Amino acid sequence: MRKISLYWVFQLSGWTAYFLVYTFFNVTLSAKSQPTFFQILLVDTLIGILVTHAMRTVLKRSNLFLQPLPKQLLHLSAATTIFSFIYGLLSVIAFTWLQLNVKGLREYSFLNNSVRMAFGASLFLAIWNFIYFTYHYIQTNRKEQLKALQLQALVQEMELNTIKAHINPHFIFNALNSIRALVDENPQRARTAITELSNILRSSMQSEKQTTVKFEQELNIIKDYLALEHIRFEDRLTIVFEIDEETLDNPVPPMMLQTLAENAIKHGVSKQLAGGTVKVVSYFTDNSHVMEVINTGRLPDNINGDGFGVSGTINRLKLLYGKKASFSLFNLPSEQQVCARLEIPVQILV
Repeated sequence: MRKISLYWVFQLSGWTAYFLVYTFFNVTLSAKSQPTFFQILLVDTLIGILVTHAMRTVLKRSNLFLQPLPKQLLHLSAATTIFSFIYGLLSVIAFTWLQLNVKGLREYSFLNNSVRMAFGASLFLAIWNFIYFTYHYIQTNRKEQLKALQLQALVQEMELNTIKAHINPHFIFNALNSIRALVDENPQRARTAITELSNILRSSMQSEKQTTVKFEQELNIIKDYLALEHIRFEDRLTIVFEIDEETLDNPVPPMMLQTLAENAIKHGVSKQLAGGTVKVVSYFTDNSHVMEVINTGRLPDNINGDGFGVSGTINRLKLLYGKKASFSLFNLPSEQQVCARLEIPVQILV
C-alpha cells in the first residue's frame, strides 16, 4: 500500500480545517441562512486545493529554495499575487457555471468579480505560502547541517585513518629492528621474537577496523610488544603492570597506549646505560579512565612535544573526544621517571 505523502496530509488537513471553520461561523453567527452556502464553500475549498497545489508545483520546478533568500521572498510574493488572480478567475467561472447565488456576482462585471475574489483569496494564499516557505526553510537548514556534520565526520575519519597509517609503519620498523638485532646473536630468540611480532600485527590489523577497542585488547598488544622488547634488552628492561580490572572493558583508541609504551622504550629505557623500568597503569577516577606509561628517564628542559607519539596522540584525542580527554607528558617529582598520562571519558557502567 502506497503511503500518503506528508505534503498531502497537511494540504488536505489545512483545507478541511478551512471548510470546518467557515461552517462553524456560518452556523453560530449568521442570522440568515444562505441556501447555497455549503455548495459555495465546497467549490471554494476545492479551488483552493487546486490552486495551491498548482502554485506549489510551479515553485518546486523553479528551484525556489536553491536561490538566495531575497529572491525566494520576491518569487513567493509574485506567486501569491498571480495565483490569487487565478483563484479569483476560477471562482467566478465556477460560481457562474453552477449558478450559485454569490453576493455581488450579478452586480459587477466578470473582471471586477475576479479582482474582488482574488483580493479575498490573497490573504489565504499568503498564509499558505508562509507556512510552506517556513517548513522548507527549516528542512533545508536541517539538510545543510546534516551535510556539514557528515562532511565533518568524513574529514575526521580520514584524519584518523591517516594517523593510523603512520602508527603501524612506525611500530613495525621498531619491532623489525629488535628482531634484526637477534638474528645473528640468538636465532632461537629471533624465532620467538617473530612469533611475538606476528601476534602483535594480528591484533593491530583487527583493531584497525575500529575507532575504539576494549582496553583489555589494547593491553594485550602492549604486553606482546614489551615481551618482544624484553628479548632485546634482557635484564636491562623491567616491566610492571598495575591494572584495575574494572577498566578492562572500557573502550580506548587502538594502538594509542602502545605508541606511548614504544616511546618509553625508544626515548627512555634505551638511552639508559643500566636500562630501566616501564610501568603501565590503568584506573578510574571520577568520570575518567586514566592510563599511564611510566618509564625510567628524564625529559629535557627544551622538549617541544612535536614527536610523533605526542602529536599523534593529541590529534587523535581531539578528534575522538574533543575537550573531554587530555594528554600530558611530565617528569615525576624527586624521581628519574617520566610519565605519559591519558585521560578519556568512562564509557562503561562501573
